[in-house]
Amino acid sequence: MWELKSEWWAVGFGLLLLLAASAQAGGLAPHHYTPDWPSLDSRPLPRWFDEAKFGLFVHWGVYSVPAWGSEWFWWHWQGEQSSAYVRFMKENYPPGFSYADFAPQFTARFFHPEEWADLFQAAGAKYVVLTAKHHEGFTNWPSAVSWNWNSKDVGPHRDLVGELGAAVRKRYKPDLIWSDGEWECPDSYWNSTEFLAWLYNESPVKDQVVVNDRWGQNCSCRHGGYYNCEDKYRPHSLPDHKWEMCTSVDKASWGYRRDMSMSTIVDENEIIEELVQTISLGGNYLLNIGPNKDGVIVPIFQERLLAVGKWLQINGEAIYASKPWRVQSEKNKTVVWYTTKDSAVYATFLHWPEDGVVNLQSPKMTSATKITMLGMEGELHWTQDPLEGVLITLPQLPPGTFPVESAWTLKLTKVN
Repeated sequence: MWELKSEWWAVGFGLLLLLAASAQAGGLAPHHYTPDWPSLDSRPLPRWFDEAKFGLFVHWGVYSVPAWGSEWFWWHWQGEQSSAYVRFMKENYPPGFSYADFAPQFTARFFHPEEWADLFQAAGAKYVVLTAKHHEGFTNWPSAVSWNWNSKDVGPHRDLVGELGAAVRKRYKPDLIWSDGEWECPDSYWNSTEFLAWLYNESPVKDQVVVNDRWGQNCSCRHGGYYNCEDKYRPHSLPDHKWEMCTSVDKASWGYRRDMSMSTIVDENEIIEELVQTISLGGNYLLNIGPNKDGVIVPIFQERLLAVGKWLQINGEAIYASKPWRVQSEKNKTVVWYTTKDSAVYATFLHWPEDGVVNLQSPKMTSATKITMLGMEGELHWTQDPLEGVLITLPQLPPGTFPVESAWTLKLTKVN
């Protein structure tokens, strides 16, 4: 299944990312799509993607060997001939060393896909997007059209996509194509519409597969499945189309860098705030990490993922399968982001007020309204003020007694 989709694109886009998604995915009713954008764009998005909300991006390949600069190492060195990259090679590698010479050092020696899958589950991720092929063409599976430039012929001598796929299928199954590298040519050059018509009509995952919007020049934010629009895309208001924000724990690169420092690592509170904002505005949040050449996810990346998972264990009720509320956010004493699910309204506030009182302007209370805090037992006391709105008295908690240190969620029932 993964091989079928990957092989087709091995001669197409510079980057193909395949996903393993929740086995509880929702499919679509049968429908025939023609190879044109009006027909393809009319396809409803399978509901599993919107319900999943949080996924992990994994950039891993030959570029993880030099592990310097960025995952675009080959282009900056050999394409642009950047002085910094040329100097790096001159100072660290012998004369005549080529980019292809990095491949045997891409060993994946300590790659244990079951451990990755366990970590991804602990992080609370509902889908995983792996670089099956980056822009320099090296495939992480035994591709027949990429002879001696794939993970079976050189380097690990393993089918990395297949092994990770087998591990995550114990909770997941492949459901998504994340395409990229489309910007130099129109969709007709890539034959994108023909491929998508086949994918939606005939492929083994035709009823549940999801795709993004990078299918040719001028397709981004206009055509395809959900919209990426651009890397680290963050709209300021609620879009009218399903979207996804992709971002990286290392702010300076998508791939692993040996010389990364804490100054470029995103703080866990910032990650959680981005997640909350993204979900409130109807998006999905795709968080990237870069394993090293040996297949090790370094501790700082693990720490960030586990912090998100810890937060989601308590607050996931306000995230997974939620919908944007009629008001997405407000700012009074603290910034508040709203979601809704099953008639409940969730208000996630990012900073604990000094006086221990949260005031909300948007909810319309009733005599039957009840307010609780996720992770805490018992109802919270609230009053209605004609000017300040709803005043909610937060529990008095000694430092360190509550499992999360930022972004707390209030659950409101019987509100309008």
